[in-house]
Amino acid sequence: MKHKLSFFLMIVLLIVLAGCGAGDKSTAAKKQSSTDSQQENSEVVDATENENLLETDGQIISTTVAITEIMDQLELELIGIPTTYKGLPERYEGLPEVGLAMDPDMELIKSLKPTDVLTVTTLTSYVEETFTKTDTPATYLDFGSVEGMYEGIQYLGEKYNREEHAEKMVKAFEEKLSVIEAKIDGQESPKVLILLGVPGSYLVATEESYVGDLVRRAGGINAMTETGVEYISANTEKLQQADADIILRMAHGMPKEVVEMFDKEFKQNTIWKHFKAVQNDRVYDLEEELFGTTANLAAAEALEVLVEILYSE
Repeated sequence: MKHKLSFFLMIVLLIVLAGCGAGDKSTAAKKQSSTDSQQENSEVVDATENENLLETDGQIISTTVAITEIMDQLELELIGIPTTYKGLPERYEGLPEVGLAMDPDMELIKSLKPTDVLTVTTLTSYVEETFTKTDTPATYLDFGSVEGMYEGIQYLGEKYNREEHAEKMVKAFEEKLSVIEAKIDGQESPKVLILLGVPGSYLVATEESYVGDLVRRAGGINAMTETGVEYISANTEKLQQADADIILRMAHGMPKEVVEMFDKEFKQNTIWKHFKAVQNDRVYDLEEELFGTTANLAAAEALEVLVEILYSE
């Protein structure tokens, strides 16, 4: 299946509209502001005298599900949350929804007078210009990998006087992941092809994508060797040549419809029957709630599922 550039971009847009995103590897947390005073207003929040100051006076908006869940674990209050079909923490029930992550409602956001709007680095090209023009203080977090999420959590902990909360979160994750990763010791590494489907088409995930990072942690070898990008467009002939032992299919946007699309593609396009993974019945559909395109608090559970899949035979 070949993709023209415009269609490729549309797919990425749909992924983000579904409330997902993969992070830019360049930085863990990037501060954007249009003036020196704007930057100072964004970065300096005095919580040294009262630990609960930020819970009452902080004007923080989260624009993604993953960030919102992390803010809940850090016990930080918000004044605005993302619009999403996914469930959000009870702590934030009834708060204003500020729109989709890549297309936020700036009129509403400005009316809330935030001191910080939290987003992810992937969305920089979509929201940076608008945030800058409207003098909106924004923090960009890199959730493109588990390590990036660790750094993002620690950054938020330091910024909002929740260092202990952040350290406990990261330590708990590291312990869980270490136990899971220990299970693969001595196992032969399978080659894995990861397909990211959205309504109407699909992309191929590299090791630099979030799920690619999870596959690496699970001991798998990514069938795609491209670097510098999270997802690529590739035709079936190239994919077959990769000779993957396992195919993972991620469904996003409209999961049920995407799975049906994959099933139809694998049935009607006869080249798939020549794939080793198809011949050996090693094709798996990943649950969207666990396997997003950005790192999130379900990472440990997702890794455990991957280990079971990769070494089930």
